[in-house]
Amino acid sequence: MMTSPKVPAYVLGVGLTKFLKPRGKAGIKALLDAHLNYDDVDLGVACYCYGDSTCGQRVFYQFGMTGIPIYNVNNNCSTGSTGLHIARTMVQGGSAQCVLVVGFEKMERGSLGTHWPDRENPTGTSGLMMVETRGLTEAPGAAQMFGNAGREYMEKYGATAEDFAEIARVNHAHSAANPYSQFRDIYSLDDILASPMIHPPLTKTQCCPTSDGGAAAVIVSQEFLDARPHLKSQAVLIAGQCMATDAPSLFDRSAINLIGYEMSQRAGKAALAEAGVSAKDVRVCELHDCFSANEMVTIDALGLCEPGKAHEMIRAGHITYGGRCVINPSGGLISKGHPLGATGVAQCAELVWQLRGWANNRLVPRVSVALQHNLGLGGAVVCTVYKRADGRENEEVGSEVAAKVSGVGYNPAVEARGFTRVQVDQVRSRKHRSEWALGETQKNVEARF
Repeated sequence: MMTSPKVPAYVLGVGLTKFLKPRGKAGIKALLDAHLNYDDVDLGVACYCYGDSTCGQRVFYQFGMTGIPIYNVNNNCSTGSTGLHIARTMVQGGSAQCVLVVGFEKMERGSLGTHWPDRENPTGTSGLMMVETRGLTEAPGAAQMFGNAGREYMEKYGATAEDFAEIARVNHAHSAANPYSQFRDIYSLDDILASPMIHPPLTKTQCCPTSDGGAAAVIVSQEFLDARPHLKSQAVLIAGQCMATDAPSLFDRSAINLIGYEMSQRAGKAALAEAGVSAKDVRVCELHDCFSANEMVTIDALGLCEPGKAHEMIRAGHITYGGRCVINPSGGLISKGHPLGATGVAQCAELVWQLRGWANNRLVPRVSVALQHNLGLGGAVVCTVYKRADGRENEEVGSEVAAKVSGVGYNPAVEARGFTRVQVDQVRSRKHRSEWALGETQKNVEARF
């Protein structure tokens, strides 16, 4: 576990597609945002769960065929932030100066299931423990596992079904201001409680949807940034980061521990410690709310509340604007959507926009530090702490100002738009491009826009 970086690493550019169907290419947006050409990139990381081997090369070759190393990453729902962790590690170790991370997913309709029934399921031991301790219903397996954790939190600490519904209500309310969200409808608490029951206490509107979408980020070294001082004002420091996997407590018969409570707790503590801050300093957080129950449990695991008091924090209104810590200003997975490979990178994009002050229609004010949590059963979790490079608190930036410096010609934090053919040409490799590799991509993108 790395606790002190050899060299700083920064997020210099981010890009996102609307979470519904892929509309445009997030990597192009990220390079435009970073004001870079693909020739500046010396390592690529592709993040996806549902696709054949070397999908990453198919994506990156459209930018250019420069011969750089390209990693293909699959780490369940934490795939995107695993890619960010790889990028930072490479930058810290001096193996790369500029890394492009692209997360993408095209998912099948309905609940997640196995694609390899002829071999052992990697989460099979967790499933057996769930059946032995809590039984089995006809609900989707993930909903049962996370719902059971919610039940245990109710049994141990006194949370109610209304507390879990309030989490979903807040996230859906937040998503109304996010142009990339799959769902932007606002619901009352009664609406949430009255939606179809999936696995108590989880109703349908408390469960994330399957989604298509893409997200990208450019991670650079201090040396790379120093050579481009005109870009320092938009750079966001990765001040702390930890990737963790499960402990033996996973199988101690606790439904809460069965969804990775201990690894979330360990990763959160390590990332915050490396950044030199505490959970009390965090006023904005993108948290892996695949189900409202996971948000409840993870608020506790990350130390955003006193142990066993997450439901009290929720009742007091402290997870939304005007409260102690705004959790998921993007709308979270529940409402924004959850294309597995893109989710962790999309969380990064939201927090970068918050710290820059570009998310002016949903800005959490006076923020200088932001926390990200991205979890995958099986298991892996990545927690990341971001800070403004100048150490100051964020200030709201008007969209006209953001548009002038964004590289895409508009404020991407508040508008989910595309790009032009000229902009595509601007970021593609100047010397090592292949029109054959590009295929029909440009024509398809232009048709959508």
